[in-house]
Amino acid sequence: MTRWGSVLVLGMLAGAGRADDWPQWRGPNRDGVWQKAELPAKLAEKLRPRWRQSIGGGYSGIAVAAGRVYTLDYHKTPREVERIVCLDVANGKLLWTHAYDVRYGKMEYGNGPRSTPTVHEGRVYTFGARGHLFCLDARSGKVVWSRDTVKDFKGTVPQWGHACSPLVDGRRVMVQVGGEDAALVALDTATGAKVWRALADRPGYSSPILIAGKGWRQLIHFGPQHVFGLDPASGKVHWKIEQEPITYDVAISDAVWHDGVLLVGDYWTGSRAIRLDERGRNPKVIWKGPRLSLLMSTPLGRDGHVYALDRKDGLVCIELQTGKVKWRGEHITPRGHNPQASLVWAGERALIFNERSELILARLLPQKYEEVSRTRSLDRDSWSHPAYAGGCIFVRDDEEIVCVPLSR
Repeated sequence: MTRWGSVLVLGMLAGAGRADDWPQWRGPNRDGVWQKAELPAKLAEKLRPRWRQSIGGGYSGIAVAAGRVYTLDYHKTPREVERIVCLDVANGKLLWTHAYDVRYGKMEYGNGPRSTPTVHEGRVYTFGARGHLFCLDARSGKVVWSRDTVKDFKGTVPQWGHACSPLVDGRRVMVQVGGEDAALVALDTATGAKVWRALADRPGYSSPILIAGKGWRQLIHFGPQHVFGLDPASGKVHWKIEQEPITYDVAISDAVWHDGVLLVGDYWTGSRAIRLDERGRNPKVIWKGPRLSLLMSTPLGRDGHVYALDRKDGLVCIELQTGKVKWRGEHITPRGHNPQASLVWAGERALIFNERSELILARLLPQKYEEVSRTRSLDRDSWSHPAYAGGCIFVRDDEEIVCVPLSR
């Protein structure tokens, strides 16, 4: 069982959609849980796509809501643009696109957007690699409002481009822009007007999260210089923890809140486990160090343990309250280079989509890792985050997006 800090989270997080949709980054509650998972005992050796659709480049994740599929891509010709793309969930037919001019210049890995669209109450919110924030009508693609965060907030584009996925909380949409006294900004969902701006830190690549306890809610921001707890309504800082500056500012993996503990981690300095008191204040680092070094993959929490992809040692299981490593060394990705995999709970089991476009069905337990089956869902490698909805996985690479049923 989880501690008091987790029991009020489900159903309170921003932008939650229908349980059979995947309307934003990491699912309906942004916690990596596929609530309507219906899976066979084993995945087929060869998965057959229901449909394929050509798209442009990028690492953007996928959102699925109300019969539509959304992602972002990038094209160099006939002019350099990012696009917001909407497809029919049934057949992959292109329903609409919205293109806007960008200049990637010498941005590293500059093949396209990185973030995942957020669909909320009939609108879709997107954040491009160069800081363009859009709100569009989800059905028609008509622009409701847009902001150039570099111009409007003197924002800084990080070395590898913005990767933060918009977080909607009530009438506020929040993103990390790295602006002048505006590492985070909150804008009105209806108009795009500024609600608040906060923090002077440099931008990283993670997305903010909402956490809750008995009688309190907080916005958590994990960046290259600090970890912050803020009031989501006003942007007021409740607490902060200064951390050793992260090399190349690679605060990428999202913070994880589980069992009354907040876990953050990076590639170079390792992880920090932070306990809050019953009011959500007075943070205390209860363990830290290189026993878990994260890159892009956000861990999963369950029953007091976290399951995470370490930079060197493959999949690792750690007891969150103590930092005790229960097991490590399960290499679900190729060895010898920067690892990436998206981890999702699918009922009692987990689905793991790795950079080789392999989909792994596994049991993650404190005692052991048990792989049930493994199959390939794309012909090319992918660093993009998939979506799960309607018994299917939706995945993409730099050339196409596909819908693949997981049952025969």
